[in-house]
Amino acid sequence: MIVYLIASIDSIIMKPPYNITPKILKLISIISEKLGEINANFLDKPSPTLRKQNKIKTIHSSLKIEGNTLTEEQITALLENKRVIGPQKDIQEVLNAIKVYEKLDSYQSTNGKSFLKAHKKLMSGLIEKPGEYRKQGVGIVKGSKVEHLAPPFERVPFLMQDLFDYLKTEEIELIKSCVFHYEMEFIHPFIDGNGRMGRLWQTLILTDKHPIFEYLPFETLISADQAKYYKTLSECDKLGQSTKFIEYMLEVIDNSLNSLLSFNNRNFNRTERLEYFKSLNKIEFTRKDYMDIFKDISSSTATRDLKTGLELSILSKKGENNKTTYTITGHNNI
Repeated sequence: MIVYLIASIDSIIMKPPYNITPKILKLISIISEKLGEINANFLDKPSPTLRKQNKIKTIHSSLKIEGNTLTEEQITALLENKRVIGPQKDIQEVLNAIKVYEKLDSYQSTNGKSFLKAHKKLMSGLIEKPGEYRKQGVGIVKGSKVEHLAPPFERVPFLMQDLFDYLKTEEIELIKSCVFHYEMEFIHPFIDGNGRMGRLWQTLILTDKHPIFEYLPFETLISADQAKYYKTLSECDKLGQSTKFIEYMLEVIDNSLNSLLSFNNRNFNRTERLEYFKSLNKIEFTRKDYMDIFKDISSSTATRDLKTGLELSILSKKGENNKTTYTITGHNNI
């Protein structure tokens, strides 16, 4: 699956096979615009409550794809160190995933050793020798048919190194993350845990460039239509390139951003809105700025929110009527 372009006598640039289609270019443009809107509205810094909810959704969805039976409520309980009754394997998978996602910033997306370290933690207690590339041939069987025969195990370290070298090229992260996800699935470097590692590492690659992706559970959309996910992987195997998977994953990412941008703020009560707005660290703002974040509330509700913020010494204000501005005081009395 790997092709090489000779850039000079001294260097060889590895490039997995894919084409940049008009659809890919359009999706990249749309996604870039939405990322700009997210940054402009400070939505790239979700509140602690929203971060926790999204982490739970990410872990639940990624493991559900692999057959894990625990619910979001059970995962929440495990995250809060509470006892949960369920299959021991499923509980272990969740505990491992919590440890990895909580320390996501400790992993380096372009580093193969970091990749193995993450797999070791993710699969600890679930397989023999986690964190090591497979030492045997593997294939994916559906029914009586071999759906995918992975490359010989002897080639795995070299193929993976080529893939990490590709991550260091100038290709944009949106594309690189999708290509890595697909190519890693094709190489199938581990006995088990390949799917969850592909999704984890795509998140990490994207997070390096756009921190919001740490809190964007696009795995939820993959989980909602697993058949399409596996069908797209299979189509790319037959075509010998990842173009269709890039298109598919960019659509998933775009829909995930839509969910964030259209987040229904009416699910927040007054305290939660103030907590969320405080986390955005805006230096000075008006009531209109406040309503630009919470688009579903009325002007009277915004006024009551801000009055509560003043009463709790969360906010201070200057000016009157339409010249009123507010400042976060730094007090944490919510």
